[in-house]
Amino acid sequence: MAWFLLLAAGLLEPVWAIALSRSDGFSRPGLAALGITTAAASFVLLGLALKSLPMGTAYAVWVGLGAVGVAAAGISSGESASPARLAFLVLILVGVIGLKAVGHQPDGTGGALPDAAATRDVQA
Repeated sequence: MAWFLLLAAGLLEPVWAIALSRSDGFSRPGLAALGITTAAASFVLLGLALKSLPMGTAYAVWVGLGAVGVAAAGISSGESASPARLAFLVLILVGVIGLKAVGHQPDGTGGALPDAAATRDVQA
Protein backbone atom coordinates (compact mmCIF):
# COMPACT_ATOMS: atom_id res chain seq x y z
CA MET A 1 0.00 0.00 0.00
CA ALA A 2 2.83 2.41 0.83
CA TRP A 3 4.35 1.95 -2.62
CA PHE A 4 0.97 2.70 -4.21
CA LEU A 5 0.72 5.91 -2.14
CA LEU A 6 4.25 6.85 -3.16
CA LEU A 7 3.49 6.19 -6.83
CA ALA A 8 0.39 8.38 -6.62
CA ALA A 9 2.41 11.11 -4.88
CA GLY A 10 5.08 10.96 -7.57
CA LEU A 11 2.53 11.10 -10.37
CA LEU A 12 1.01 14.25 -8.86
CA GLU A 13 4.37 16.03 -9.02
CA PRO A 14 4.17 16.84 -12.75
CA VAL A 15 0.54 17.92 -12.38
CA TRP A 16 1.30 20.63 -9.86
CA ALA A 17 4.51 21.71 -11.58
CA ILE A 18 2.77 22.10 -14.93
CA ALA A 19 -0.25 23.82 -13.38
CA LEU A 20 1.95 26.34 -11.55
CA SER A 21 4.07 27.02 -14.63
CA ARG A 22 0.93 27.71 -16.66
CA SER A 23 -0.66 29.87 -13.96
CA ASP A 24 1.47 32.82 -15.14
CA GLY A 25 2.79 33.69 -11.71
CA PHE A 26 -0.52 32.87 -9.97
CA SER A 27 -2.43 35.28 -12.22
CA ARG A 28 -4.67 32.44 -13.41
CA PRO A 29 -6.45 31.41 -10.21
CA GLY A 30 -7.83 28.10 -11.46
CA LEU A 31 -4.44 26.76 -12.48
CA ALA A 32 -2.83 28.20 -9.36
CA ALA A 33 -5.42 26.46 -7.18
CA LEU A 34 -4.89 23.20 -9.07
CA GLY A 35 -1.14 23.50 -8.56
CA ILE A 36 -1.39 24.24 -4.85
CA THR A 37 -3.98 21.50 -4.27
CA THR A 38 -2.08 18.80 -6.11
CA ALA A 39 1.19 19.83 -4.46
CA ALA A 40 -0.43 19.49 -1.05
CA ALA A 41 -1.96 16.13 -2.00
CA SER A 42 1.41 14.89 -3.26
CA PHE A 43 3.08 15.97 -0.03
CA VAL A 44 0.40 14.28 2.12
CA LEU A 45 0.68 11.04 0.15
CA LEU A 46 4.46 11.12 0.54
CA GLY A 47 4.02 11.59 4.28
CA LEU A 48 1.68 8.61 4.48
CA ALA A 49 4.11 6.46 2.48
CA LEU A 50 6.91 7.44 4.87
CA LYS A 51 5.08 5.65 7.68
CA SER A 52 6.41 2.36 6.33
CA LEU A 53 9.05 3.11 3.68
CA PRO A 54 12.63 4.22 4.27
CA MET A 55 12.89 8.01 4.09
CA GLY A 56 15.77 8.13 1.62
CA THR A 57 14.20 5.61 -0.71
CA ALA A 58 10.74 7.20 -0.61
CA TYR A 59 12.06 10.70 -1.20
CA ALA A 60 14.31 9.62 -4.05
CA VAL A 61 11.46 7.75 -5.75
CA TRP A 62 9.08 10.71 -5.24
CA VAL A 63 11.53 13.20 -6.71
CA GLY A 64 12.59 10.83 -9.50
CA LEU A 65 9.04 10.18 -10.66
CA GLY A 66 8.29 13.89 -10.51
CA ALA A 67 11.40 14.84 -12.42
CA VAL A 68 10.80 12.31 -15.17
CA GLY A 69 7.13 13.30 -15.40
CA VAL A 70 7.89 17.01 -15.68
CA ALA A 71 10.65 16.38 -18.20
CA ALA A 72 8.32 14.18 -20.28
CA ALA A 73 5.68 16.91 -20.21
CA GLY A 74 8.31 19.40 -21.31
CA ILE A 75 9.40 17.17 -24.16
CA SER A 76 5.80 16.78 -25.30
CA SER A 77 5.56 20.59 -25.28
CA GLY A 78 8.54 21.02 -27.56
CA GLU A 79 11.56 20.93 -25.24
CA SER A 80 14.65 19.08 -26.38
CA ALA A 81 14.32 15.32 -26.77
CA SER A 82 17.97 14.68 -27.52
CA PRO A 83 19.20 11.11 -27.18
CA ALA A 84 21.39 12.10 -24.24
CA ARG A 85 18.47 13.71 -22.39
CA LEU A 86 16.26 10.68 -22.99
CA ALA A 87 19.04 8.34 -21.85
CA PHE A 88 19.45 10.23 -18.58
CA LEU A 89 15.70 10.18 -17.98
CA VAL A 90 15.80 6.41 -18.50
CA LEU A 91 18.62 6.22 -15.96
CA ILE A 92 16.44 8.04 -13.42
CA LEU A 93 13.66 5.52 -14.04
CA VAL A 94 16.12 2.63 -13.68
CA GLY A 95 17.22 4.13 -10.35
CA VAL A 96 13.62 4.41 -9.16
CA ILE A 97 12.93 0.80 -10.12
CA GLY A 98 16.16 -0.29 -8.45
CA LEU A 99 15.23 1.50 -5.23
CA LYS A 100 11.88 -0.28 -5.27
CA ALA A 101 13.65 -3.60 -5.78
CA VAL A 102 16.06 -3.15 -2.88
CA GLY A 103 14.11 -0.70 -0.72
CA HIS A 104 12.79 -3.06 1.96
CA GLN A 105 14.84 -3.34 5.14
CA PRO A 106 15.85 -6.83 6.30
CA ASP A 107 14.49 -6.14 9.81
CA GLY A 108 10.98 -5.92 8.36
CA THR A 109 10.41 -2.29 9.42
CA GLY A 110 10.75 -0.90 5.93
CA GLY A 111 13.06 1.72 7.38
CA ALA A 112 10.47 3.11 9.77
CA LEU A 113 11.74 4.49 13.02
CA PRO A 114 11.00 2.35 16.08
CA ASP A 115 8.19 3.60 18.25
CA ALA A 116 9.00 4.97 21.70
CA ALA A 117 7.57 1.94 23.56
CA ALA A 118 9.76 -0.49 21.63
CA THR A 119 12.81 1.66 22.34
CA ARG A 120 12.02 1.74 26.07
CA ASP A 121 11.56 -2.06 26.13
CA VAL A 122 14.97 -2.61 24.55
CA GLN A 123 16.66 -0.20 26.94
CA ALA A 124 15.05 -1.65 30.08
